[in-house]
Amino acid sequence: MFDFTTLATYVAIVLGLFLIPGPAVLVVVTRTLQSGRKIGVVTGLGIAAGDLIHTFSAALGLSALLMTSSLAFSVVKLAGACYLIYLGAQAFFAKPNADRQLTHASVSPARAFLLAIATEVLNPKTAMFFLAFLPQFVHPESGSSLVQFAVLGLVFSALSIAYTTLLACMIHPLTRALKWLSGLRRWEGKIIGVVFVSLGLKVAMQQR
Repeated sequence: MFDFTTLATYVAIVLGLFLIPGPAVLVVVTRTLQSGRKIGVVTGLGIAAGDLIHTFSAALGLSALLMTSSLAFSVVKLAGACYLIYLGAQAFFAKPNADRQLTHASVSPARAFLLAIATEVLNPKTAMFFLAFLPQFVHPESGSSLVQFAVLGLVFSALSIAYTTLLACMIHPLTRALKWLSGLRRWEGKIIGVVFVSLGLKVAMQQR
């Protein structure tokens, strides 16, 4: 289904994105610091569940499109590449905002989980990201596109759970590292911009 190079590239990009202290990471960190390790882990699980919902929504829609027309799927894939380039350029040239903070009241595990799911599912930018990002690694000639989407989504969610759980469990020993990550926020847009533009250009050039 997936060759080693494709899967390794996908995992490397996903891990690279996780290492950038984006909103999801800040939510987990904030929940952990305010309500403890358990709430931080549960919040990470909720975020991963929300991502999985986005994954299967994208999979069902794009797989149906592929069954209708492989040309239409290619057009959507190219449009996704252009969207990634647009996101990358927008992030690269955006002014850094190192002082951005997230605040949350203390909550129960169940509420933290549901709030994390809702936050992720109701974010239209997340939905657009999955619609643009996942198709770049789906190759119809390699088998069922629905299965490929599902595998990519499960890998993404599994990596997300592992990362956020590790972060929540090691939050206190990593206090100094978190300060370093806070300083890294000024470079967040540049790093994400380069990753997105590179991926988008790679796919756009393949289409030619």
